[in-house]
Amino acid sequence: MKIKLFSIFLLLLVCGTSQAQRIKDIANVQGVRSNQLIGYGLVVGLPGTGEKTRYTEQTFKTMLKNFGINLPDNFRPKIKNVAVVAVSAVMPAFIKPGQTLDVTVSSLGEAKSLRGGMLLQTFMKGVDGNVYAIAQGSMVVSGFSAEGLDGSKVIQNTPTVGRIPNGAMVERTVTTPFSTGDHLTFNLRRADFSTAKRLADAINELLGPGMARPLDAASVQVSAPRDVSQRVSFLATLENIQVEPASESAKVIVNSRTGTIVVGKDVRLLPAAVTHGGLTVTIAEATQVSQPNPLAGGQTVVTSNSTIDASEEDSRMFMFNPGTSLDELVRAVNLVGAAPSDVLAILEALKVAGALHGELIII
Repeated sequence: MKIKLFSIFLLLLVCGTSQAQRIKDIANVQGVRSNQLIGYGLVVGLPGTGEKTRYTEQTFKTMLKNFGINLPDNFRPKIKNVAVVAVSAVMPAFIKPGQTLDVTVSSLGEAKSLRGGMLLQTFMKGVDGNVYAIAQGSMVVSGFSAEGLDGSKVIQNTPTVGRIPNGAMVERTVTTPFSTGDHLTFNLRRADFSTAKRLADAINELLGPGMARPLDAASVQVSAPRDVSQRVSFLATLENIQVEPASESAKVIVNSRTGTIVVGKDVRLLPAAVTHGGLTVTIAEATQVSQPNPLAGGQTVVTSNSTIDASEEDSRMFMFNPGTSLDELVRAVNLVGAAPSDVLAILEALKVAGALHGELIII
């Protein structure tokens, strides 16, 4: 346990060192983004694993009505081979009409499985309510289910979710501000004032003073040519510029559910002394029967005899000197053989005492 805990913390110390990265790896171009699409449709051809609900019947009747087939209102079709589904997809930036998208099909009702089914033509809409793609095709379902007459069932993976590769045809493009205006804006994926300034300085070093201006901790505005073809070449050059991101602020991240503790490399400790130990209390209950002498005229009673034993582990105290580093912190904690839960208690106590130089975040 000691070796494993130390290895984890030491790895974090090495990985925390900042290194130069390309702009494309730390920032996105403002306005160049993907869009989520969603649709509501019917899956048909299921081998009796569909559903029979009121909204499934209503959807089925509406589909037939669109083809000129009108069913009586009181007619309830037996459609166990049909299921209503939600269809979702992600539309990347700059995709053009005629190109295809992968779609995910998920059951909305009581269908047991979508295996073997086919999605009928489904309109895929964006957040603005416009149709951007049309999905249709046979699904690939990795899961399956089987049920016996006695109610027993076997389910593997998720049989109610399928996928259709290239299942949607794009019908409309999404306009982006990439080809308009006199500027391009880079948005940092992790906002930091120092990183924003370094990014602007790196661009100005290549293109000249005043070409890039940091707007805030997350955005850097760059003057760009108006011609679209020149703008593409311009951006291709910028996104490969090397920038060294600034170091993150000192943080200790604790996952209280899994016991995972991540300590940043800049975490420091002020002078403090810590003792670690455990107190174990064991209570044993023994039941005894008291049988009086027959001539005494007493009654038989049951009595309890409790035995309480308390034992305390040997405690060790270790002291942190000013500016103690992560490496020294880990070595000190490992000397007392502390478990992750004990390390969490020590870190919380150090934070309350004002001896932990860093932000303690519990997730």
